[in-house]
Amino acid sequence: MRVSVPVALLVTGLLAYCLLIGPFTAYMRNKPIEEKLGFVPSIKLIKPLSADQKEIAGASLVIKVVMYYGGLMGKAMDGRVITERPDLMGMSRLLHGAVQLDPYNMDAYYFAQGFLTWDAGQHKVANELLEYGMKYRTWDWYLPFFAGFNYAYFLKDYAKAAEYYKRAGDLSGESLHKSLAGRYMQESGQTELAIFYLTGMDKNEKSPAMKKIYQTRLKAFREVRRIEVARDQFKLTHGTLPASVEQLVKIGLLTSPPVDPYGGSFYLEADGKVRSTSKFAFAVMKGEKNNVGN
Repeated sequence: MRVSVPVALLVTGLLAYCLLIGPFTAYMRNKPIEEKLGFVPSIKLIKPLSADQKEIAGASLVIKVVMYYGGLMGKAMDGRVITERPDLMGMSRLLHGAVQLDPYNMDAYYFAQGFLTWDAGQHKVANELLEYGMKYRTWDWYLPFFAGFNYAYFLKDYAKAAEYYKRAGDLSGESLHKSLAGRYMQESGQTELAIFYLTGMDKNEKSPAMKKIYQTRLKAFREVRRIEVARDQFKLTHGTLPASVEQLVKIGLLTSPPVDPYGGSFYLEADGKVRSTSKFAFAVMKGEKNNVGN
């Protein structure tokens, strides 16, 4: 029986596909993380070539970073072992390039604020980028709000934080933003400030992957706050700090053991501050912070 040429070609193609798909999949899974983020020409080259399409070019860089980072963190949340460190420097470089192409791109500032502060630990770099954006997005209260949070929570510069919160309040018309300057300008309010901030980030995030990242961090800080309340109740009753988080569970001040969504264990430092062995990051994010700059 003769086999028609199209059928023979189809069978040959299927065999070739089966032979190649395995090695190709393994290559895509194991190739260096920098390669997955991809090579992008210098912004100095892109800028003149993009002509009147700079907004589209900038948006494409932001999408590239969001897809890369969101996919990586999605794997970590699903419990998969991620051995490579995220290319935070490359991400920062692309987002800085995006706002040079289009300084009005809100997504670039919004996403940079998310990873430069929590994951890269580059709070000053984040604020410099926000300052750049404020020169163009003069109506946008989010940028001074982000800067105020960074100064209050990470940098402990409460005078600067008050300045930016007031600016956010003037732009938004919300008295709440102005009241943050007085309400949170002491360290005792730091966890509540983080919860308020993360709730806003989650509410306004459009990317499902990034929403999961904010929601996970929000769960962690709500557990921290639960421990803090129990700790304060213990101190009020006994006149001293509890020995451990486990003690608070044992005597019923914590109705259930707190769970760190990052997989760590909560503990109390000598001064009563609540910490976690995870440092509120998945295993892929542990270790020395990347040196990120523009």
